[in-house]
Amino acid sequence: MTGNLPSTKPYLIRAIHEWCGDNGFTPHVAVRVDDRARVPREYARNGQIILNIGHEATGALQIGNDLISFKARFGGVAHDLSFPVDSVMAIYARENGMGMAFEPEGAAMTHGGSESSGKGHDPDPRTPPPAGRPKLHRIK
Repeated sequence: MTGNLPSTKPYLIRAIHEWCGDNGFTPHVAVRVDDRARVPREYARNGQIILNIGHEATGALQIGNDLISFKARFGGVAHDLSFPVDSVMAIYARENGMGMAFEPEGAAMTHGGSESSGKGHDPDPRTPPPAGRPKLHRIK
């Protein structure tokens, strides 16, 4: 009965954003830049951009279930930014790197986060998952 459940991703992004604020950390998001993302492209590197989404750095921040939008300044110039939640690759605290990385959209997911539409293919069940703890790398 999980076929039409909404994605957990926006809820997790809001939770980590709140956790950062409660603990005095600065929340940053790594966003995949494509034609749907309204961001200052001159600050993007390798098809992605890192954005500070802390309350001090943003105005009118809205983390919705489908879209994240806010106002921010880059080089003293005000910008209205928006991008789909599915473009967010990670959210983390700048000070310690703690946070969460997300699988690329379209990747098959299992229990609890099933977002697969059946269009992708399942990974080879004989391939073991990577060993060790998951790691979140800060992207600059």
